[in-house]
Amino acid sequence: MEQKYEAVIGLEIHAELQTRSKMFCACPADYAHAESPNTHICPICTGQPGTLPVVNRAALEQGIQVALALHCTIPPLNIFARKNYYYPDLPKGYQISQYEMPLAVNGWVEVPVGKEGTLQRIRIRRVHLEEDTAKLFHQGDRSLIDFNRAGVPLLEIVSEPDMHSVDAVLAYAMHIRNVLRYLGVNSGDMQKGVLRFEANISVRPAGSQELRTRTEIKNLNSFRALTRATAYEIRRQIAIYESGGQVLQETLGWDEEHEVTLSQRSKEHAHDYRYFPEPDLPPLQIEAAWVEALRAALPELPEARRQRFIEAYGLPVAEARILTAEKSLADYFEAVLPQTQASPREVSSWMIGEFLRHLNERQIEVEAVPFPPQALAELLNLVAQRTITMATAKEVLREMFESGAMPQVIVEARGLAQIADEATLMPLIEQVLQENPQVVESYLNGKESVFQWLMGQVARATRGKADPQLTRQLLQSRLDALRRSRL
Repeated sequence: MEQKYEAVIGLEIHAELQTRSKMFCACPADYAHAESPNTHICPICTGQPGTLPVVNRAALEQGIQVALALHCTIPPLNIFARKNYYYPDLPKGYQISQYEMPLAVNGWVEVPVGKEGTLQRIRIRRVHLEEDTAKLFHQGDRSLIDFNRAGVPLLEIVSEPDMHSVDAVLAYAMHIRNVLRYLGVNSGDMQKGVLRFEANISVRPAGSQELRTRTEIKNLNSFRALTRATAYEIRRQIAIYESGGQVLQETLGWDEEHEVTLSQRSKEHAHDYRYFPEPDLPPLQIEAAWVEALRAALPELPEARRQRFIEAYGLPVAEARILTAEKSLADYFEAVLPQTQASPREVSSWMIGEFLRHLNERQIEVEAVPFPPQALAELLNLVAQRTITMATAKEVLREMFESGAMPQVIVEARGLAQIADEATLMPLIEQVLQENPQVVESYLNGKESVFQWLMGQVARATRGKADPQLTRQLLQSRLDALRRSRL
C-alpha cells in the first residue's frame, strides 16, 4: 500500500544552548541543577512589566557556529520578533523569537541513509534563536509552573521537506545531534529535554510533486519516539486517503504508551502568531569579520573527522562512520591508538564490536565507561603479545566494564594467562584425540573440515587459554604423523 504513496517530511529541531546565562537576562541557564523550582529567575525571565531584555552574545556565537557547520549563510542583519500566543508556561504572553530575518538561512547537510549508506542532501531553510518556555508539572487536578527554564537560549533548526522515509528522518536527526555535540553547544541528552524534534508530515501519490496537507507532531524527545511517530503518521494519512477522506492540518501529540498520534489543536499559520519586530531589541548587525573568526574557530566536524579516519588510519567508510557518529567515541578511539601495539583496524574492530556491544547492553554513553582509554590499549597489547587469547580478552573486557579494573590485574588475579608452551599443550591435544577416535578417523579419511572442531575441543579443555597458533601447529603436526603412520 505504502508503495503507492511518498512521504514528504520536514523537521524542526529545538536545541537548548549550553550558555552560562539565559537568552535575555543574567539568570543561570543550568536549570537542571537548580536548588529548587523558581530559583533561577528574575523580573525579565518571568515577564514582569517594565523590564528590558538584553541579547546573550554567547548564544549568538554558538548559534552562528552551528549555522556555519550546517553550511548556512549568515545575513548581516538580524531582527528579533515577538511571537504572540498564550500558554501558562509562557510568562509574557509572547515569545521573543526570529521570523522574517533569522540568524541564518539556506544551509544543507549530507547524511548516509539506510543500510547502504547512500548520501542524501537535506536542505536547511533557517536557523534562528529564541527563548525556551517555563516547565509545567501536573499533579492531579492542578498544574504547577517552574520558571527556571523560562528564557533559556533555544536554537531552532528548520529543514526543507526533503525527507521521504523514516530512515532519512533518523539519519538527519542523528547527524544534527552529532554536530551539536561536536561543537559543544548541546549535550544531546534527550531524556532531559535539551533536544526536541517536531516532524511535519504529508503524503502524496508516488511520483507526484504536489504538496498536500501536512500535520505537525510536537515535542518528540527521543529517536524512538521520532521514528515511531513518523512511521505511524505516514500510515495514518495513507489510510485516510485510501478510504476517500481528507487529512486535516493540525498539531498532533505522540502517545508513547499506545503508539498513536493524538490531535491537540488545529494547526496555526504564521499570521496567527501576529509576528512583529521586538520593540525592546534593536536590529543586530552581524559583522563579516566576526563570522569569519567564528568559522576559523570551528573544531573538526564529523564529516572532516570521518574522512581523516579513512585516509589516515585506513578504515573502511562504514567503520569510520560508526566511530565518528559520536565525538566521545571518536575521542576514545584516538586516545587508545598511541598507547597500543594494535593497528588502527584492530582497535576499530574492538571498539565497534565488543566495546559498543557493552555500551548498548548497559545503555550507557562513552563518558560513563568505568575505565580509561589506557586500559583498553593495555588489553589489546596483552592480545598482541600473546599473553591472552582473543576469547580471554573478551572475558576480561566484560569484567573491566563491571569492575573498572585494569586488564593486567584481572588476568593475574584469575590466572587467565595464555598457555603457550608445548609441554603443557601436547598432553591436552593427545587427550582430545584419544577421546574422539571417530572424529580423528574422519579427518584421516579426508574430511579435513573437522580440524576446527578438534581445535575447539582443545580450547574448551583449556577454558580458552590455549595459544591458537601453537595449538594449530601442534595439532596439525600430530594428525600428520598419524596419517604417515598408515602409509
